[in-house]
Amino acid sequence: MLETSARLLRLLSLLQTRRDWPGPELAERLDVSPRTVRRDVDRLRELGYPVHATTGTLGGYRLGAGAALPPLLLDDEEAVAVAVGLRTAATGTVTGIEETSLRALAKLEQVLPSRLRHRVNALQTFTVPVPHDTPAATVDPDVLTTLAAACRDRERLRFDYLDHHGHTTTRAAEPHRVVTWGRRWYLVAYDVDRQDWRTYRVDRITPKTPTGPRFTPRDLPDGDAAAYVARSASSAAWRHHAEVVVHAPADTVAACVNPAVGTVEPLTDTTCLLRTGADTVAALAVHLGLLDTDFEVTSPPELVAHLRTLAARYARATPTA
Repeated sequence: MLETSARLLRLLSLLQTRRDWPGPELAERLDVSPRTVRRDVDRLRELGYPVHATTGTLGGYRLGAGAALPPLLLDDEEAVAVAVGLRTAATGTVTGIEETSLRALAKLEQVLPSRLRHRVNALQTFTVPVPHDTPAATVDPDVLTTLAAACRDRERLRFDYLDHHGHTTTRAAEPHRVVTWGRRWYLVAYDVDRQDWRTYRVDRITPKTPTGPRFTPRDLPDGDAAAYVARSASSAAWRHHAEVVVHAPADTVAACVNPAVGTVEPLTDTTCLLRTGADTVAALAVHLGLLDTDFEVTSPPELVAHLRTLAARYARATPTA
């Protein structure tokens, strides 16, 4: 009986690792006959686990979704990763999951082998996060799941949106992806009324239900939702914008410029146009200096004046003999 129970747990673990399992391969992994595999599958079904079977030369088994969550059988690295993830979630930016994460972590730690419990405790005890200088914008988990489901099901969304000026407007959009960047969450969507792509902060979204009709997905510019959010969110927050001609190949400059900092467009084989920005002209000047190559700035005037001040200052700092 003990051997059978251990084999059932092993079978359940294998069924959780991938979508489909051929019967002969399961029998080989368990070192039993295909007939024994069929009997064990029947036992799992009697215990309430929906194991679906297909016949034929390509037939096999698949673990379906059931009314109850089956026991998750994790290897050592998976168990540590889940424990660390739960601890991180308990101090994250999603409202209301802190207590749930701690309850799940307590259950996991209770059954962890001693060797793994020591590893997790060491990570928790000797890892110290640096506090953020600004409070995090928290989001409602129900809003997150609503947005993610609309992205998955390709259903149009209607929602109230609070912009950075404090004004609330109603938007209709075709959701594409939910992106997490730093301590904030963003929705990338095609705004139906404005007929353009937009980035929305999730903590400022209040969805309206039910969701709208299904839509045919559009191609996102550049195809990279994370890079699109990095560019859009940064440029919207900049107080000062600049276009700079850099005397270096575009590929060379692009390797030094994060998408959140600016975009690079080739002009010739040896020059390119950098569009960038920052909260202050002093920060802009620092970023440009880090390029370590010649460049030309014509605007904004405040940046030009600041660069001339820096040039004079640096000249005074290096007097000739």
